[in-house]
Amino acid sequence: MRAAFFIDGFNFYYLRTKQQPQYKWLNMKALADIIVPDGTTVEYVNYYTAHVSGKLDPDAPRRQQLLFSAMATVPEIQIIKGRFLYEEKWAGLVHPARAKPDTYVWNEPFPEVVWVKKAEEKGSDVNLGAHLVRDAFMNQFDHAYVLTNDTDLTEPIRIVTEEVGKPVTIVAPCRYFQKGGRRVPLPSQSLYKVSSSTHYIDDGELAAAQFPKSVHRQGKKPIIRPDIWDDT
Repeated sequence: MRAAFFIDGFNFYYLRTKQQPQYKWLNMKALADIIVPDGTTVEYVNYYTAHVSGKLDPDAPRRQQLLFSAMATVPEIQIIKGRFLYEEKWAGLVHPARAKPDTYVWNEPFPEVVWVKKAEEKGSDVNLGAHLVRDAFMNQFDHAYVLTNDTDLTEPIRIVTEEVGKPVTIVAPCRYFQKGGRRVPLPSQSLYKVSSSTHYIDDGELAAAQFPKSVHRQGKKPIIRPDIWDDT
């Protein structure tokens, strides 16, 4: 059985590793090997992401590049990059107003609009969906694993499962996430309905799939895990 993994990097970050930085030094191929059943070979891992901006965190691009360099030592991992956009703009404010930290007190009357900063990634969902469908039709895998909770990928997954006839497992970054003060279960219903099965990543799998603190390369300096990601 040939397996292929399609990983939505930013979706995984926001739903899981942003709050658990000790798991950011992740070897995605090692994680894939843990997830698949015995007798299955992980042929390739496509990791969809973008270069982050240093506007919010000046050191973030350096840390991200270290992870990219570590991933590049694994032949089965391919990094496919979209675009990372940072902008500042006016946006409408929900009433009653809420803010972080939770202890912040708004003065009333609340403003109708506020000046906000927004960082978002563009292109990964389109790239992932296109590659998933292409590879299914080209018979590049027997079973696809898609790590995301992005409902924009519902139709590409449906095409693979219903029209091509290949199974697709949704790899959920977690079981729940917080949205508007409530717990929302994963995966979303639209993804769940078109997928063949679901796998939930647990902390043990993430811990077992970490790169070593120092990743050695032939003829080059080793790649050292950022201290800020240490679990000690």
